[in-house]
Amino acid sequence: MASPQSQAIIDLYNHWLECMAAKPDMSLEELRDLFEHWGDITGEPGDVDYVEVDAGGVQAMWALPKNCSENRVALCTHGGGYVCGSMYTHRKLFGHVAKAVGCKALILHYRRAPEHTHPSQVEDAVAAYRWLLDEGYKPEHIFTTGDSAGGALSTSVLLGARAAGLPLPATAVPMSPWYDPEGTGESVKTNAEKDALVKEEVLKNMASTFLGSASSKDPTANLLQADLAGLPPIYIQTGGDETLLDDSTRFAKLAEAAGVEIKLDVYPEMQHVFHFLAGRAPEADDAVKRIAEWVRPRIGL
Repeated sequence: MASPQSQAIIDLYNHWLECMAAKPDMSLEELRDLFEHWGDITGEPGDVDYVEVDAGGVQAMWALPKNCSENRVALCTHGGGYVCGSMYTHRKLFGHVAKAVGCKALILHYRRAPEHTHPSQVEDAVAAYRWLLDEGYKPEHIFTTGDSAGGALSTSVLLGARAAGLPLPATAVPMSPWYDPEGTGESVKTNAEKDALVKEEVLKNMASTFLGSASSKDPTANLLQADLAGLPPIYIQTGGDETLLDDSTRFAKLAEAAGVEIKLDVYPEMQHVFHFLAGRAPEADDAVKRIAEWVRPRIGL
């Protein structure tokens, strides 16, 4: 049974949908302002400093836990359909992850749609990863992580890095990833009444906005179309009540068939990116703990 504390994310999502329903002509800036409150439900991790930085031309923020490793890094990409969300909304969430792992986190503020459509986001993530390598961080000491669209980006950056001939990070840890912009998973229908935020219409609107003129079958936008062979180990966490659940289950099967080490944890009764409840709900705290247990040996900690 879901914890009482997990209701906070349902309340937040219901509030957003009520605001959008009350104002169907809501402007892009108003929508982004709504999403800027995503991190309000996250507990402050404490003992984490934040410093903004230019990461190879990409605006970013370091999350620096006290006494963390100086040469291990999480490359973090925020969610929000590639349209909303920011390094500020996700500061505390990625701070929790970095603190649990004992590493630094580089949180990207990549270019967003509709001003910058696909593949701008992948280009920014690859540029920031290249910057980390140029700064002297070893690929085997780096992992990628992100949520929702950022979860997909934490995976597609691997494809972009591979295409650029760069050595790949040690592992990727997507949270509630949005892998299929076409919305063809059965859970889009079967979990429609359970998911408090990600409705089919929302998915279609976000997809058309971020894709622009790009194809919905572009493998760096639709990870279900990608050649996954040779990718590093991937650990996915998602909620059982998500409309995007089948994005993760289908990707896991494809990755396994391609010979990729893959682990998938489905948290029963949890909402989209329930990880935002880190520091407040036991399910999110358990998820962060499991991420740390997965990542630490893979980056040599």
